[in-house]
Amino acid sequence: MNLPNILTLARIFLVPLLVAALLADGTSLNWSEWVPVSREIFALCVFLAAAATDLLDGYLARRLGQVTTVGTLLDPIADKLLVSAALVSLVDIHRVPAWMVILIIGREFAVSGLRSIASAGGYTIAASDLGKSKMAAQVIAIALVIGSIRWTWLAEPATIGMWAVMLFGIVSAADYFRTFWRRVDDQVKLRRRRELLRLERRKKRSAMASGQTV
Repeated sequence: MNLPNILTLARIFLVPLLVAALLADGTSLNWSEWVPVSREIFALCVFLAAAATDLLDGYLARRLGQVTTVGTLLDPIADKLLVSAALVSLVDIHRVPAWMVILIIGREFAVSGLRSIASAGGYTIAASDLGKSKMAAQVIAIALVIGSIRWTWLAEPATIGMWAVMLFGIVSAADYFRTFWRRVDDQVKLRRRRELLRLERRKKRSAMASGQTV
């Protein structure tokens, strides 16, 4: 178990803590007699810490040459768990519209399914720049929404951020589907070309066997 994978697992283990902080009935968690920490600030810290591990694990894996199959599989799962848990919790406390969260999470499942189908077909759809921008927008928007629980003046920027996340998600999903269909179309054309070549070779062999000229 290397350091990048440990950071990825830490992000997964922080998810229940984030949900508990967002949905807690109490108003504060007292670390000590002198340092009261409100639940929304604690939740924000947990979320930002989890998001930071997303930046660190990939960087360290490449820097240290520790890119593994387990890490490659776990990283997107951890990302989706973190974002989905945060959004569903925010819906439960009436901070984000449910329809918007359904679109955002539905997009994640659709793209994941698409990439799985592509992988089964023998090719990989790499994360696009739009997809990477979408993840950054999600972190910023969710952080703003959590922060707006404590600081109401963040409510408007948080709303704008969530709309940006939804738009990023739709546009990046369209880009993934476009890439997928282009690759499928290329595969179909290549298969058809191979079939025509095999048919042509069979005709030539048949003609030679019967003494005809081609």
